[in-house]
Amino acid sequence: MSDLSSIAEKVHHNERLSFEDGVALYRSPDLMTMARAANELRERLNGNVAYYNVNRHINYTNVCAIDCQLCQGAYARKPGEAGGYAMRLEEVFKFAKGEYTDSLTEFHIVGGLNPDLPFSYYTDLLIGLRERFPHIHLKAFTMVELDFFTKITKKPLDWVIATLHEAGMGSCPGGGAEIFAERARPLIAGHKMSGNRWLEVARAVHKSGIRSNATMLYGHIETLEERVDHLIRLRELQDETHGFQCFIPLAFHPENTFYANLPPTTGLDDLKTIAVSRLMLDNFPHIKAYWVTLTPDLAQVALRFGADDLDGTIVEERIIHGAGTPTERGMTRVEIEKLIRDAGRDPIERDTLYNSVQRVSELV
Repeated sequence: MSDLSSIAEKVHHNERLSFEDGVALYRSPDLMTMARAANELRERLNGNVAYYNVNRHINYTNVCAIDCQLCQGAYARKPGEAGGYAMRLEEVFKFAKGEYTDSLTEFHIVGGLNPDLPFSYYTDLLIGLRERFPHIHLKAFTMVELDFFTKITKKPLDWVIATLHEAGMGSCPGGGAEIFAERARPLIAGHKMSGNRWLEVARAVHKSGIRSNATMLYGHIETLEERVDHLIRLRELQDETHGFQCFIPLAFHPENTFYANLPPTTGLDDLKTIAVSRLMLDNFPHIKAYWVTLTPDLAQVALRFGADDLDGTIVEERIIHGAGTPTERGMTRVEIEKLIRDAGRDPIERDTLYNSVQRVSELV
């Protein structure tokens, strides 16, 4: 098995790491060598900048037809179950209007797989938001949702993607990937689509010209080898399509879930996962330290462990918070820029596609 000095040499010479290298990184206690290697690659790709964006989340329904041990009881509700909701379109538009400011650049739109909503609900939602907020990018619908839409429409995936894109879908978030491993996935994601199907949908999204993100949920019942396998499968698809913008490792929060007996992830594991992700995903432009799950303080440290993005000034987000994450629901631009500067990085506000946003007004 490779030791970290040889892995660091590979990184220094811009050589791709192997599966065995990834496992060795995870098993090593030498966090500082790992951090230096990840930081070297991070600065080679993105210099000293750290990105954030001004966004708002729209979780339009929590009703979900599939059994998923990760969020049943925490966020999702089965059809007809108490606590379930589906926002009427006018409610969505009213909520969006209440969240809108001149600084906003993105609506992040995801929800459960609600069998009572017709496909026209989703196209009308996009069209209505685009008409009301023509300058806001609509990052909408995970690969799981897109696959679900093929079932309710009985239409090919390419048709679903093209129809949503025409309605206003600008890019796709990376949720629902969970862990791809055939052993672990059925135990945590119930009847959710397979890992291979997630990758197949992402491939179709990218080939249509739409960018997406990708995620990995870690810290539940997966093995370290299964984490590395997940990263390599994403890396292989990125070699093929070049459609992924950013990778987001998501720390599992067991509170209020089927796996509430499991301990939460440690800061050590969180930082190590950020570093391993940066080192293994050499073809991903960006690695995100998602402060909502990590906490702002740990996300700040992660900017020296391979991460170059902190996500956005999220104000309304229900899914992760439903599972018990202890963080606040939002940060201001002043707060997030101070967080970045205090880490010794240069803050850059970006839009969804990583174009720099220039502001002339005072930060809020």
